[in-house]
Amino acid sequence: MDLSDWRERIDAIDRQLLVLLNERMGCAQEIGRIKKTEGRAVRDPERERALLEKLKALNSGPIKDDSLEAIYRQIIQAAVDLEEEED
Repeated sequence: MDLSDWRERIDAIDRQLLVLLNERMGCAQEIGRIKKTEGRAVRDPERERALLEKLKALNSGPIKDDSLEAIYRQIIQAAVDLEEEED
């Protein structure tokens, strides 16, 4: 494969990631509604910590754990933002 083939492959993966990220954010919105109904806090630091640890344990690379954690911290923050909009 040449450079353009690799870029096309990355573009296809990015489209898949976008679909999955939006699906994940839709789930976060529903969770925000449930938390509001139950009077629960939006942030759950223990859940966030457990998620990050689980993902790092599953990580087989080549992405480094620090990079994976940084990406997921951004995803978590985006989800929290959506959940807070439900207030």
